[in-house]
Amino acid sequence: MTSVPTTNEGAKRGAAQITTSRAVSIFAAALLGVFLVGGVGFSHIAAVHNAAHDYRHSMGFPCH
Repeated sequence: MTSVPTTNEGAKRGAAQITTSRAVSIFAAALLGVFLVGGVGFSHIAAVHNAAHDYRHSMGFPCH
């Protein structure tokens, strides 16, 4: 006899892959957000600081 996965087994395996993919996507988005806020918010490069200065103040992000 051959072993054929049932519909439920295939659905469970697919759900696990979707959950893992979603977790990786959320982690990547969070990492990108932290990099952008930290990189721009605490940058000592004048061009970067000046480009984001007014936006940071309007959003309540301290930069000084």
